[in-house]
Amino acid sequence: MKLLEDRIREDGKVLAGNVLKVDNFLNHQVDPVLMDEMGKEFARLFKDAGVTKVVTVESSGIAPALMAALHLDVPMIFARKHKSLTLTDNLYTATVYSYTKQVNNDISIDKRFLNSDDKILIIDDFLANGQAVQGLLEIAKVADVDVAGIGIVIEKSFQKGREMIEETGIRVESLARIAAFEDGEVKFVPEA
Repeated sequence: MKLLEDRIREDGKVLAGNVLKVDNFLNHQVDPVLMDEMGKEFARLFKDAGVTKVVTVESSGIAPALMAALHLDVPMIFARKHKSLTLTDNLYTATVYSYTKQVNNDISIDKRFLNSDDKILIIDDFLANGQAVQGLLEIAKVADVDVAGIGIVIEKSFQKGREMIEETGIRVESLARIAAFEDGEVKFVPEA
């Protein structure tokens, strides 16, 4: 998605450890116009997949997932990382490692919101090693839910996340695929 790639070139910052900082438009401050365009693109890509719900992990996946759900005209669910007084039992859970925060998080979805009639589209902000997606796939399996596909905002194609997803046979679509970081610059995978 050229609009997203241009924004990454303009505002993204490459940090040590193969980290791309995009907090001025995606995962701290959010650009609603860009989120809307990404939602439209995810909806276009998965419009014929039979999606009944869009699922993500809090918090950075919420904005693009919400816009995809809006354009697909389905509900959006986010897996919570922190338990609250109102979310205590009857949960699907999985453990997810966060590379940028260097911590494990237990993610949870209330069982009322997923059932075997659902076909979900998983949306995430980044795909690197695939830990968040793996956690959501574990929840989908336990919930006996079909996965229509996985939509990624920014994929680091030089890491193992895509390979892990492709081994499952589940369709994955990324709006921006990074081939490498070279001298502080982002190099994208050429479109096929």
